[in-house]
Amino acid sequence: MNISTREEGGVTVVGVEGNLDTSTAPEAQQHLDALQDDGVQKILVDFEALGYISSAGLRVLLVTAKRLGASGGSLRICGLNETVGEVFEISGFSVILSVFGTEEEAMEGF
Repeated sequence: MNISTREEGGVTVVGVEGNLDTSTAPEAQQHLDALQDDGVQKILVDFEALGYISSAGLRVLLVTAKRLGASGGSLRICGLNETVGEVFEISGFSVILSVFGTEEEAMEGF
């Protein structure tokens, strides 16, 4: 798994490439926690290059969303491929979290 981070109009865009599963979830959680510890309030996770997500990966997103929400921040997700999108649908995370088709759509009104 590779994680990249960039700033875009006051929003921190986090790109995740590879798989987000039991073995990579701790690294992803540490990365997202570090951003929040640095005061980041708006995070957009771009999964365009993500091949697979497990329940451990979903848990990372839920923990991040709850922590951001508690401090007045927001988490948005975009770029789900068909496989990852199915996991979000089946698990109900497409309703629980703010999911958008593209980065452009996710950035609107952020």
